[in-house]
This record gives sequence, C-alpha cells and structure tokens, in this order.
Amino acid sequence: MSIRLGAALVDVVSEMSFPEGPPHELLVGLPEDAVTRQLDWFAPHYYDPASSFMISSIHTWVVRLAGKIILIDTCVGNDKPRPAFEFIHELSLPYLERLAEVGVEPGDVDYVMCTHLHLDHVGWNTRLVGDRWVPTFPHAEYIFSRDDYAHWEPDTGAGRDDPINENVFADSVAPIAASGQMRLVDSGYSPVDGLTLVSAPGHTPGHSVVRLTSEGQSGVFFGDLMHSPLQVAYPQVNSIFCLDQARAATTRREILERAARDGDLLFSAHFPSPHSGRVSADGDAFRFHPRTPDE
Repeated sequence: MSIRLGAALVDVVSEMSFPEGPPHELLVGLPEDAVTRQLDWFAPHYYDPASSFMISSIHTWVVRLAGKIILIDTCVGNDKPRPAFEFIHELSLPYLERLAEVGVEPGDVDYVMCTHLHLDHVGWNTRLVGDRWVPTFPHAEYIFSRDDYAHWEPDTGAGRDDPINENVFADSVAPIAASGQMRLVDSGYSPVDGLTLVSAPGHTPGHSVVRLTSEGQSGVFFGDLMHSPLQVAYPQVNSIFCLDQARAATTRREILERAARDGDLLFSAHFPSPHSGRVSADGDAFRFHPRTPDE
C-alpha cells in the first residue's frame, strides 16, 4: 500500500527478506538483556524468538514527487558476483517485475539516489546484458555522494580493498560513470524540490540520508544509519559494518532527536515490514512506533 506524505507518494519494492543472525553478532556493544527488554515490540516482525535471529530486508523506496519518479537505493541486483556473501551471490530475483507491480518500468525512472555505495544499495544500478553491465534505468540521473564515491574509487580510495565491496564499483558504479548518467553531489543537493541528499557520515565516509519535505510533512530515508529497530532503543549501538563507530553513533542520535522532535516518518533500508515508522523520546533513548496500514 502506498504511503502519502504531503504531495509525495511512496512505495516500497522488496528484493528479499532473510534471517540476519543473532542481534549480538551484528550490533556492537548491544546490552545482553536488550532483546528481552524490547521483546514486546521487537517480535515477531523484526525478530524470530524460535531461532533467536533478527529478520532483515533489502528493498528500494519509490518516490513520486513533482511529476518525477525517484528510486532510493537499489538493493543487491541480479547476477552480481558477491563471493564473500554466498546468500546474495549471483542472485536471480524478480525485482523488475515487482517494480512493475507499483507501476514503474525502468525507462520511467528520472532519478536514482543512493544513500551510500555498499553492495546492497547499488546493485540494480546496472543489469547484465550479454557480457556487459549496463544502466538498468536508461533515462535516469544517478546521484551519488561525492565523498562516498571518493572512498570507494578503485585507484585512490581508502576503501578500494575492503572485501565487503568486492566487484561492486566495477559492476554497479563505474558503468554509470561511463554512461554519463552519474552526478556526484555534496550535502544539500536536491534533484527535485522537497527531496534532499543530506550528509550523515559514520557508516561510510559519504553515507547520506534523503530528507523528504512536502506540504508541512517530513520523512527521512535513512539508509544504513540503522540496520535494526533495536538501534532506536539503543542509539549508541552500531552495526559491525560501520567504518567510523563513534561518528556513526553521533549521527544516529542527531537524526533520531530531530525525528522525535519534528515527527519525521522514518523509512528504513533494512527493517522488514512494516518498513517505516516514527520515533518518540524515551528517557535518554527513543521508542520505535511502526507505521500502521491506516496511517
């Protein structure tokens, strides 16, 4: 079901949902009793008590605003060689068919905005045609953070040898640059009025969120600022994938404080359904309120 936020219409397109593993293996410094204390809301949507595994999702947000179609993050992608992660290695999933189910064909997309350039946020930037990776969305402008691009750039970037992104730049980023469809931007860039890429570093150097404001309503597509809604209750806790742990925690708290104050609707990159919600202050932390179907 579409979400209306002011004049914007937002849909989610799921690539996959899967058991992530025990919370304490993914989240650094999570208190031992965290799951038990939050179990009343954490299960069953976000956590399976039988296996003690968190449940995770990889999905794209589709935003229709000002007559434009914008995709935010493009998942893992089909056929992508990801040998370090067997469960997403050379996928074959009906992502484009699911995109069509919300009324979007590849040629309809005007902008693709990536919160950062990790493997599970850029994969459908391209698709395999013969032996070549070509842009999936032929008429779109792809918007990347300049700082994140510099970090992963294979000749000089500090992250060029990080195994988490093996093959990613070559098959999902470089073809976009070669096609002339890439735009590198700094914090504050808006492809359309009301939608802005805002720097939110820590997870990666150029990690960003996408802020949506329309007709007095606001939302934030927060990428990997949080992998689990447990991080709402424990904002000091990072995932094992955050490169700058201290800065990631500071950025997360800033975003959550603003969301609690302003009533932002938060759109996740990895929370399973319901994928979005709001937060309220809860002492020195926050409480997550999943969006209900009638909201």
